[in-house]
Amino acid sequence: MPQVTANGIDIHYEEHGKADDPAMLLIMGFGAQLTLWPDELVEALAMRGYRVIRYDNRDIGLSQKFDGVKAPGLVKITLLSKIGITPQVPYGLADMAADGIGLLDALGIEKAHIVGASMGGMIAQHVAAKYPERCLSFTQIFSTTGNPKLPPARKEALQALVTRPSSDEEDALVEHGIMLARTIGSPGYPTPDKRLRERTLTNVRRSFYPEGPTRHLSAIVADGDRRAMLREITVPTLVLHGEDDPLVPCEGGRDTASCIPEARLKTIPGWGHDLPVELVETLADEIAAHAGDATK
Repeated sequence: MPQVTANGIDIHYEEHGKADDPAMLLIMGFGAQLTLWPDELVEALAMRGYRVIRYDNRDIGLSQKFDGVKAPGLVKITLLSKIGITPQVPYGLADMAADGIGLLDALGIEKAHIVGASMGGMIAQHVAAKYPERCLSFTQIFSTTGNPKLPPARKEALQALVTRPSSDEEDALVEHGIMLARTIGSPGYPTPDKRLRERTLTNVRRSFYPEGPTRHLSAIVADGDRRAMLREITVPTLVLHGEDDPLVPCEGGRDTASCIPEARLKTIPGWGHDLPVELVETLADEIAAHAGDATK
């Protein structure tokens, strides 16, 4: 299994497409393994002429874990942030952005198209803002700005995200994963039961590490409001968001597009907080067309 040392830690990654095609780096979100990028989408982007690289963020999947490093409680982080004190967390989104750049360095890639989903979109914001010379384009998928005035996640979506499985038994983990996927998924494009169960089982057997998401969440909360940073982004930007996203409401995408100069926003009705196979061709077309336009 491909693994490199990037930014001082071990990162697991996968590549698809031709080695001499333009690189496209996919950054996944909170507590999510690289497998949450559907194979169909990865292959569709590769077929459109891109060297597609997806990887496990630190503390998740097959990448390096930060065992024994405790994150402060969310209440403490939130209170400190509200009074203007930067809380001490194990690592931040900027560190995770440096992981992505470190992976490009390890693979000998000078520049890449950057695509980030959910928390991965927040990480990608840091990449576009702080490493513009490494970015050919930036595509954000169902992510947000950290603006505290935006509508919050629906109660049931947030509850599903932070609830722990009833046990560490495989059946319980699969049922929990299915519940989460159903709660935050696309009402207009529900995943068939068999496909969802098979995918969830595969992910559970690949890796189960509940401590990682706790540290991921602390990194998100500690990062705060990114709007000032976003206004400095000069990388060509596309923002994709579902109009029926229960976890990160569509206003997060609209706020991002309003902050980044000349960003283009596309919203899709019926789309929630997942990557349904029915939308693969649409999303691949949008991402590839944006990447192509950015390098003309």
